[in-house]
Amino acid sequence: LIGNTLSLAVKKVAILGASGYTGAELVRLLTGHSSVNIDVLTADRSAGMDFHKIYPQFSYRRDLPKLTKWEDSLQAIKNCDVAFCCLPHGTTQEIIKELSSLSSTIKIIDLSADFRLKNIDSYEQWYGKPHIAPSLQAEAVYGLTELNRNAIKSARLIANPGCYPTAAQLPLIPLLKSKLISPDDIIIDAKSGTTGAGRAPKEAFLYCEVTDGIQAYGVASHRHSPEIEQGLSEASGKNDVIINFTPHLMPMSRGILETIYVKLSNGVTSQDLKEHLQKTYEDEPFVHVLEGSALPQTRHVRGSNLCIMNVVADRIPGRAIIISAIDNLVKGASGQAIQNMNAMFDFPETTALMQAPMFP
Repeated sequence: LIGNTLSLAVKKVAILGASGYTGAELVRLLTGHSSVNIDVLTADRSAGMDFHKIYPQFSYRRDLPKLTKWEDSLQAIKNCDVAFCCLPHGTTQEIIKELSSLSSTIKIIDLSADFRLKNIDSYEQWYGKPHIAPSLQAEAVYGLTELNRNAIKSARLIANPGCYPTAAQLPLIPLLKSKLISPDDIIIDAKSGTTGAGRAPKEAFLYCEVTDGIQAYGVASHRHSPEIEQGLSEASGKNDVIINFTPHLMPMSRGILETIYVKLSNGVTSQDLKEHLQKTYEDEPFVHVLEGSALPQTRHVRGSNLCIMNVVADRIPGRAIIISAIDNLVKGASGQAIQNMNAMFDFPETTALMQAPMFP
């Protein structure tokens, strides 16, 4: 296990924005964590309600705190060891700015996009508003656990990666760092379940709008593009990596599958890529390169913190195809957030995250 099994002190947890899907997933996973206690759950529109009234699957857990408004819970949050922020983009900056001023010791894990982009001008370009906490942005550590573990351990503020960027960067960053693939002409064809759009009601995500079909969205304009490009640029040493990234909405609740097309460096084969990824992740509990010609499927990671991948030789000479699958709510959000928390407090990283995928 990665971590110190002697870190026994129980940590107090606050989940801000607990009524959304990522908040509920944090509750599901953290109720199985032996070293934390959920002290605060906030949700403005549902304030005053029991959590199981919002999510009946938790009716057996009557020990969870009632949902409260953020502003009514400041003292309780201040006394927590860690706060998970599951709030909308833009809102999070204001909340974290205030929270940081209230407590210099609380650790913060932000599941929004507000602190992922290091360049605040890029943030304004893609999210349509200026960044109001640039000093905190400079402090934030990008929380792709397997590839940034040392910085995460000593961080106060973690920018939890997006779901699409997680599935893309886990295979691509090691290959770019090792110069096995070109940073040019990377194509990412991605498919996601509808929970990636959040729980707020939207016409485009009604059952009749989504079922029996597949649709592209955010074509050449999805906000996860600059996040992926930032990571790939750092890994390759090239400042302006630009990818072709097209996400698609699938008629399923969970899961991300990405088919990634890459150009091999001179003299490199697809088998070289696979062997390098196997070596990179051989000691990692959550990232696995499949054996032989087995291909990742979303149903084989559903409900788990796993990322599974494989590499296939393209029929076009000098190119390879990488397939990567994660559960967007777990490894793509709440599970990775808990993995980061475990690293920050020196708990074994697998704590509360070893659930087997739910299939069938």
